[in-house]
Amino acid sequence: MHVPRSSSNRKPSTFHDGLFLPPILMVIGLRYFTTHHIMLKEAETINHPYWPRNLSIPNYVANDRSMSEILVFLFSVSGILLLATWSLTGRKVSGHRLSGGRRLALCWFTVCGFIHGVIEGWFSLYYTIIPEDQSFLSQLWKEYSKGDSRYAIADNFTVSMETVTACLWGPFSIWIVVAFLSNHSYRFVLQLIVSLGQLYGAVLYFFTEHRDGYIHSEYGHPIYFWFYFVFMNVLWVVIPFILIVDSWCQLSVCQSMLDKTAMKGKSKRS
Repeated sequence: MHVPRSSSNRKPSTFHDGLFLPPILMVIGLRYFTTHHIMLKEAETINHPYWPRNLSIPNYVANDRSMSEILVFLFSVSGILLLATWSLTGRKVSGHRLSGGRRLALCWFTVCGFIHGVIEGWFSLYYTIIPEDQSFLSQLWKEYSKGDSRYAIADNFTVSMETVTACLWGPFSIWIVVAFLSNHSYRFVLQLIVSLGQLYGAVLYFFTEHRDGYIHSEYGHPIYFWFYFVFMNVLWVVIPFILIVDSWCQLSVCQSMLDKTAMKGKSKRS
């Protein structure tokens, strides 16, 4: 005998067939449209090449000079200063010639005087307008900011560090060259002070960015990260460290000779 199924065995439904699917599709479509619209809006507002990509630099104006023009200028001026200083330090100082290593050190301080005093000095004066300014040195900083965008947003640390560097280590670097050429007794004291300041600033520069997770550059990029950010700054770790050791040795020898002289004087008196 056929027994008809009870209506109670049917799965209950609160929506009529076909009425539940369209609202779901509408919600999904609305979410997709909203997300896509937001992404397009963000893409329109990002008008700069810096990292992180969500940085807001509304007054940014793109450089009209190429990377090669800027780098050729920087390395050409540095090269001319190196050659000029090498030639200048070839003459005798107090009856003797400076060693090759000492002449290279003075070449380094001459270039430091230019970079600290002129290039970093420009940043310390005009950091508020660099993103929109088209002066050559402003464009140089906008190019470098591709390796460290803290310069494009006038980060407090970089402004403070560069201001101290420009005001102190720039003039002091030139003073060191003059002191060695004039054979002043305080020349190694100056070298120690400036090299310590440079090393301290470079360590803070790297460490603060490390703590930020290297977010201000395209991490791993061969030019912007490895050349701009790493190589061009690690020089101010390696070379100052060598010069600190050099100053330590020279001053230690002088102190040792002074102590021996003092001991001889005491022994003669006794």
